[in-house]
Amino acid sequence: MTDHSDLPQTPSSSTPRRSLLSMRKFALMASVVAGLGVAAYGLTAPLNHFDLLTTSAHAQVSKDVHPAQQPIGFADIVERVKPSVISVRVKIEEKQASNDDADNPFPPGSPMERFFRRFGGPDGFPGGRGPRGRGSIVTGQGSGFFISPDGYAVTNNHVVDNADKVEVTTDDGKTYSAKVIGTDKRTDLALIKVEGRSDFPYAKLSETQPRIGDWVLAVGNPFGLGGTVTAGIVSARGRDIGNGPYDDFIQIDAPVNKGNSGGPAFDTKGEVIGVNTAIYSPSGGSVGIAFSIPASTVQSVVSQLKDKGVVSRGWIGVQIQPVTAEIADSLGLKKAEGALVAEPQSDGPAAKAGIESGDVIIRVNDKPVKDARELARTIGGMAPGANIKLGVIHKGQEKDLTLKLGELPNAQQAKANFGSDNDNGGMGRGADVPNLGLTIAPARSVAGAGKDGVVVTEVDPRGASAERGFKEGDVILEVGGKLVSTPADVRDALKAARADHKNSVLIRVRSGDSSRFVAVPVGKG
Repeated sequence: MTDHSDLPQTPSSSTPRRSLLSMRKFALMASVVAGLGVAAYGLTAPLNHFDLLTTSAHAQVSKDVHPAQQPIGFADIVERVKPSVISVRVKIEEKQASNDDADNPFPPGSPMERFFRRFGGPDGFPGGRGPRGRGSIVTGQGSGFFISPDGYAVTNNHVVDNADKVEVTTDDGKTYSAKVIGTDKRTDLALIKVEGRSDFPYAKLSETQPRIGDWVLAVGNPFGLGGTVTAGIVSARGRDIGNGPYDDFIQIDAPVNKGNSGGPAFDTKGEVIGVNTAIYSPSGGSVGIAFSIPASTVQSVVSQLKDKGVVSRGWIGVQIQPVTAEIADSLGLKKAEGALVAEPQSDGPAAKAGIESGDVIIRVNDKPVKDARELARTIGGMAPGANIKLGVIHKGQEKDLTLKLGELPNAQQAKANFGSDNDNGGMGRGADVPNLGLTIAPARSVAGAGKDGVVVTEVDPRGASAERGFKEGDVILEVGGKLVSTPADVRDALKAARADHKNSVLIRVRSGDSSRFVAVPVGKG
């Protein structure tokens, strides 16, 4: 068992002061020293000997021409917000963690799991869960912050998931036991509670979206050191890192490392703009790319966890996918926007409202839908039972539909991408369709392929279909909006698409239990 309690603390104020020239050079080494490089702007002015020698009149002119817009440092902000940040330490009995992936909330090989493998922890966790063995206790460390004076605090789900014991250490060095109130794996957030006090210093969640280029301060417990502050800027918003349909991360360049998970990212007003969750790092340490869950998401999730202990999400019961340029061309759309319905569930709200495969959802309550992921986030952020209006393009015509949201089942997630392995070895050879680079046969003639459509029995690895993910065992249900059941039906649909001078044709294909649309060039007849 690894114990970080005796790790060296941050340097005290007795550390020898650097010369002004050394400080200036040190401040400019942004790629080497985390958090100090951002002070280069503020340090440059007082270190310029020409400025030091100016007269009062000249100084007044300089002040008028170059008004100060940013603080020289962040000490005042840090002094105000740092007491609200906590270190989170968890213990898990070996019986819960005997399997390498028992406490991993992300599937092995998934993009998020690869992010955490690169985070530097022995088990790939930013929280730093240590090695385990039979009869041992697994320990982990992360960060968090109080959101109310009565002890409610936010951290990451992967920090406290499956924990038998949770302890928090405050900025003044005191340690408290904490209880997990609720967790949400889909957003990787957790709400914990420390009892016994009603005067904890707490942080406020920002109600405004940060702008790209805004300063940001990350405070947390990297490598178990506790109370560490780094600084940078917001470098991007709306990042999708492959964790799930609700990805909407803020990308920041403040150095964030193992143990920072669950810690806050502050703006210059001292408000929390996000919860630090993941980094991208080939080396295991910070390379300047970190991802935070936006404060708006935190507020929504935490309020539900506090009230109910779980998060309920709206659900319309459709499989959706992005509208690519090729798909837009096939459907005759002017823009590659909206969410394409691959298949509505027969008992879902969307199907009951009349939504069909091939429809494109372009609005929710008069708000445009940019893409499939935005639709998933929008619907998931609404309360089950709410009545909503969807703008849909159906067979080239735009119409509005009204439906009542269901509740997303616990075992199900909205999906924006589909596909699964399906081994149907032993199929007989079917008819070749050279334009698609496929060999197909009626599904009813192949055992296990079902009764509808035509099944793919062979894929030309150099063909257009292979490039678009077709594989043996896939079942083609529609081509160009027409149901197909024989190779001849497919050829006729391709011929019709060429006659309409279309560059590509839209094919609905079923892979395993999921359906999706694929736009494939029609070629020449």
